[in-house]
Amino acid sequence: MWTEENNQLKRSFQFSNFIEAFTFMTKVAFVAEKMNHHPNWNNSYNKVDISLYTHDAGNTITDKDRKLASEIDKVFNGGNTIFKG
Repeated sequence: MWTEENNQLKRSFQFSNFIEAFTFMTKVAFVAEKMNHHPNWNNSYNKVDISLYTHDAGNTITDKDRKLASEIDKVFNGGNTIFKG
């Protein structure tokens, strides 16, 4: 579940191992690039922490962040949104 904290949307994702975490990050990277909106994230072994906010809007949460969060959730839940038009 995403939480709002300090003008950022935040969520942590846990995986079985590093490969699963890195695969998730790779899929998210394709989605973020397509949306031209990129997450701030940190990876430590099987955990990925993501924070979303829009720099162009004064470092606050915008619809871009909410849309990217929704797409990240789809990736995490097994949905493949990467190559949709």
